[in-house]
Amino acid sequence: MILTLAGCQADTSPNPEESVPRARELVDLRNRILGYTSTFRADVPYSPPGKAQRARLAKAVGSLLSGDAQDAERQLAPLGLGLTRLTDTDSGRRYDEIAATGPGESVRWGRVYLNADSTVRWNAQVPHPVSDRDTEDLGIRLLEQNPGGALVLAGSHRRAGEDGQADVAHREDSAFHTVVVELQKRGVPGVQLHGFADSSDRPWDAVVSTGAVETAPAEVAALADRMNDDGLRVCRAWEARCPLEGRSNVQGRSAQREHAGFVHVELARHARADDGRDTEEAAEALGGLVAGWNAGGGRRSRDRLVAATRTSANRHTG
Repeated sequence: MILTLAGCQADTSPNPEESVPRARELVDLRNRILGYTSTFRADVPYSPPGKAQRARLAKAVGSLLSGDAQDAERQLAPLGLGLTRLTDTDSGRRYDEIAATGPGESVRWGRVYLNADSTVRWNAQVPHPVSDRDTEDLGIRLLEQNPGGALVLAGSHRRAGEDGQADVAHREDSAFHTVVVELQKRGVPGVQLHGFADSSDRPWDAVVSTGAVETAPAEVAALADRMNDDGLRVCRAWEARCPLEGRSNVQGRSAQREHAGFVHVELARHARADDGRDTEEAAEALGGLVAGWNAGGGRRSRDRLVAATRTSANRHTG
């Protein structure tokens, strides 16, 4: 799995030599990521990282978010992963990437991209690239067009391996989940991108939910309103019964435990594809959500989520 961290979030002022990855590359970021996902197929083997490997990965991500790139590199090397400072040829923006350094199981664990020019204040999660077609492209777009973000990308088709092993939205034993939890522990809110096929029983363009939490903070309600104002038919899971609400999503459940913001967004094909009639509207609405988080709304969202979680718990126990 390749992890790219944008804007390492540091509580202290690290030694400048320790805060910068030693490996550096000049790349077309979009082509680099889409080139990686273009190899994903359902008929390939997949093995998740073991418990000790996940613990090492968590420590590496934590070090990187704290500004200690050298320790992150030391933790990643035994996993077959490396850390590279990328400069995008199109925008000139810099990103820190964690990715596999060669062939092996870690190639299929995924990647993470962090904006290295600002503090990480939000993240976009793509658990089903290729399988949920064009969600990877939408995640890249959010990262490229909005400062302060990170992109967490699964490394396999969701049907790879056996018994749903690679369906990382429903598995806690993945590199993807490990990285997301490390961000959640630091209060970084995330939006998880999914896609669904058109059908007669899904008369929606978008389904917006907060996963395991049954209420929505103001910025999530504003996201749904913005989509609706732009002509998208939106099902709000905190107000009505919706398909694909993501209640069993494990990243949503961990967000509830960590009191971190989490938004689960399902989009119809025409609201996420490059040539989709509603793609621009959906992307702009999501851009507004993460822009609010970047401006400091993520911390306020966490405070509201704590209150909402307590209210939801009281509703079930009272």
